[in-house]
Amino acid sequence: MMKKWLILAAVAAVAGGGWVYWHQHQAAHPGSVASAAAPGAVHAPTALVEKRNISFVLTSAGDVGPADQVSVRPEINGKISSLPVDIGDQVKKGDLLFSLDDRDLQTQRSSCLTDIEGTKLTLEKMRRNYNRSKVLFADHLLSQEVYEDSKTDFEMAENTLEKSRKTLAQVEDQLSKTRIIAPFDCTVLTRPVSMGQAVSGSAGFNSGTEVLTIANLKDMIVNAHVNQADVVRMVPGQTADLEVEAVPGLKFKGIVDRIAPQATIKNNIKGFATQILLTNIDRRVRPGMTANLSISLASAENVVAVPLAAVFTEMNERYVYVKKEDESYEIRPIHIGVADYQYAEILDGVTAGETVSLVRPPDSDDLKLPAPVPAKTAKPAMHGEKAGATLLAQPSANGTNKSSSVAKSSVL
Repeated sequence: MMKKWLILAAVAAVAGGGWVYWHQHQAAHPGSVASAAAPGAVHAPTALVEKRNISFVLTSAGDVGPADQVSVRPEINGKISSLPVDIGDQVKKGDLLFSLDDRDLQTQRSSCLTDIEGTKLTLEKMRRNYNRSKVLFADHLLSQEVYEDSKTDFEMAENTLEKSRKTLAQVEDQLSKTRIIAPFDCTVLTRPVSMGQAVSGSAGFNSGTEVLTIANLKDMIVNAHVNQADVVRMVPGQTADLEVEAVPGLKFKGIVDRIAPQATIKNNIKGFATQILLTNIDRRVRPGMTANLSISLASAENVVAVPLAAVFTEMNERYVYVKKEDESYEIRPIHIGVADYQYAEILDGVTAGETVSLVRPPDSDDLKLPAPVPAKTAKPAMHGEKAGATLLAQPSANGTNKSSSVAKSSVL
């Protein structure tokens, strides 16, 4: 029996202590959101109108990659005879990446040169015969048939020489393609083949054999997929703050470089491919790493603000319920400035220190919306964007306001 009384006493002490803490907390924070109702009365949860900084920030994730990346494939078939580079090597522009065995082509080149020399001798002989026939034919000492035959032989010898020269040019062109040099200062990312391996040219099956993948790691980008609701407020040139998951604490800047003109679907989300050009690259950042980016699309400092839940909309007019000294409420039209995921800037209608309701008060049906007042002009909070308005919150059927996609609103 004594044990039972001790347990009851302990429960009572805990309950009493909790009541005292709650009472002291309410006294110390009179402007905090109220959710409990006093006995015999129905009170709506409220919030204090206060000044704060508001910043609507777009957040996304993307993969780090080089701005210039090339898959190196030979243009002709052959066997790799030299491969002086490997994964991770840094190569200067004009340095040799790899070469193909050119012995067969060198043999063809020698044969072409021999054919050209023989064709030149034949052409010289045909020229002498033609010149002699032309003189004899002019003196009526040679028939026209013989003269024309000598002329045809001379022209055929000229054509044969031209053909031999073109064949030599083709062989020399193929010889030049046996040496593949670096088109720019680069780093070798992959090397899937080895010395002595036979490779096919880019004109062959599957666009040829990939010998190397090279990239310029001095110019890096982040490829991100931005939601279609946010991309309309993005413009090239905006600054992005980035963090790399693989390097804790590393922060650097980027610039929005390109935004795709057409949407694509990635992970069942429709969005637009966006490239962020990195401006201050850390040597620890490598291709393939995941980067988290944030872009400030709109901001306002030390402005009057209320929670989004306090903003109601009716007939395209926004308003709030302001608590009066007698605990009743009045309805006031407002105009919205910058908004983030939690708070909205109030351009007019309320002042800091007043209290607003987060739901429709019990007597809200008796309140009428006053005539709207002209809107104040909000300063643009992002590059090239005019102060405008998009829907933040809508009253639901049960009388409470229902936030729409807040992520879609920045400047209202």
